[in-house]
Amino acid sequence: MARMSVSRFYAYYGENAALRDISLEIPDRQVLALIGPSGCGKTTFLRSLNRMNDFVKEFSIEGHVTLDGVDIYSSEMHPVMLRRRVGMVFQKPNPFHKSIFENVAYGLRIQGVRSRTILSDMVEKSLRAAALWDEVKERLDSSAFSLSGGQQQRLCIARALAVEPEVILLDEPASALDPISTSRIEELIQDLKTQYAIVIVTHNMQQAARISDQTAFFLSGELVEMGETSRIFTNPSDPKTEDYITGRFG
Repeated sequence: MARMSVSRFYAYYGENAALRDISLEIPDRQVLALIGPSGCGKTTFLRSLNRMNDFVKEFSIEGHVTLDGVDIYSSEMHPVMLRRRVGMVFQKPNPFHKSIFENVAYGLRIQGVRSRTILSDMVEKSLRAAALWDEVKERLDSSAFSLSGGQQQRLCIARALAVEPEVILLDEPASALDPISTSRIEELIQDLKTQYAIVIVTHNMQQAARISDQTAFFLSGELVEMGETSRIFTNPSDPKTEDYITGRFG
């Protein structure tokens, strides 16, 4: 079942088309990897899925992106509500200048949750889901910046999970991390996909092959092809996909 659907989608920065005629479906409880060379449009596409590009001057779109059948760019979908349902984790860890506890509780407080019991329960639940609870449970009042880079990234994932999203967007979440932390993030993604639709941008072909169920290859603002990861990596339909995966360019 598709959690989100994209149809004839175009994205523009001023007059420049960054994405052209993108149509695909984002399956529920699977990992979709977006691959392609730098500048191909994959991060623009990812950010379009929860309207983060709304903050970019002269950005505009054509086409449709739906979440559970509702167009996310229509008046029916408030951007704040959309970003609660479609959470995002960025390339570099970006914890707030707050305690570990308050980082995770932040989104809940914005939603009006005041009960310390509810906040504590949700913080613990989210940190457990992000495989971080056992490492930080004795120091929840410590600064988020006391954590290692890998821990900070898992904290950012916990922060996204706390508001109970339906879709999680990950923009190269392990690119700034060491191999051990990268492995922890990959294991976490595999655990999370049992509950969420996940879309990840990655430059790492091995990572895409390891963790994703579906792979979409972008090139020059266009979707070249999308399909099951095993097929994309072993028997792609388009020669350009094979050239990229085998390292002939990109």
